Amino acid sequence: MSLSLTLACLWALIANVLAMTPSRDHHWRNAYILVAIGIPIVGYVVMQHGPWIGLLVLAGGCSVLRWPVIYLGRWLRRGGRNTPAE
Repeated sequence: MSLSLTLACLWALIANVLAMTPSRDHHWRNAYILVAIGIPIVGYVVMQHGPWIGLLVLAGGCSVLRWPVIYLGRWLRRGGRNTPAE
């Protein structure tokens, strides 16, 4: 297995272990850190294995971090405004 896929699997393992630990902020701090680490890993996977495998790794990351993705989609639908949609 290549280094990039090994890092992606390690990222997924760490994300699942972090999800099992208690958190006062509903895991948002962990999510920010996982996103910051995961984006370069996805880029590395794309560089080594191409865009299709990169999309699979991205889909796996989005399934683990689904709430930040949902909130990003809601924010984009509002047009990037910080006020609630009316």
